[in-house]
Amino acid sequence: MFDERMRLVKDTVFNPMAQPLQMVPPWFFSVLGLVAGVGAALAAWQQAYLLAVLLWWLNRIFDGLDGAVARISDSQSDFGGYLDIIFDFVVYAAVPVGLALGRMETAVTYSLLFLLCTFYVNGASWMYLAAILEKRSQRRADRLTSITMPAGLIGGTETIIFYSAFIFFPGVLAWLFGLMGLLVLITILQRLLWAIRHLN
Repeated sequence: MFDERMRLVKDTVFNPMAQPLQMVPPWFFSVLGLVAGVGAALAAWQQAYLLAVLLWWLNRIFDGLDGAVARISDSQSDFGGYLDIIFDFVVYAAVPVGLALGRMETAVTYSLLFLLCTFYVNGASWMYLAAILEKRSQRRADRLTSITMPAGLIGGTETIIFYSAFIFFPGVLAWLFGLMGLLVLITILQRLLWAIRHLN
């Protein structure tokens, strides 16, 4: 929902950081982000919440750096975008699972299952839609990511906020997981309605 508006902020923050790093291959930052993200999940599992949130934010920094370095060094590639989304999905699954394992509460487990199910369907909803738009050559000329998809209620910015809240407030994980799952479900319906209007 806020990703388009946050793009200018993101570029303002990451482009100066990327300038002195443009000799480093962008995939290196993707790998560092994966390591930090998995580390955040492991820290959450051990209920080391301060370390978990620091590693989560480090993951997000590296995730922003890989794209910024790729653009500045003119080394953007389809493989880089593919690697980035695969690593993102690993971390997006690992962090809530780590948090749930650390709590071992029935309500948290059920809400985690709901959240991950919505992630699963949401991934299919936007990835296949992106493939259709690619096939129809409806890619935006000004796009800064590897794929094009219609915006939804839950995007990258909202995910950062929710995951930070997950780690900061582990005592209400069941409610937070359930709330994010519900909002992701609304996002799926938004894209379905968009597809009905534009693809028929």
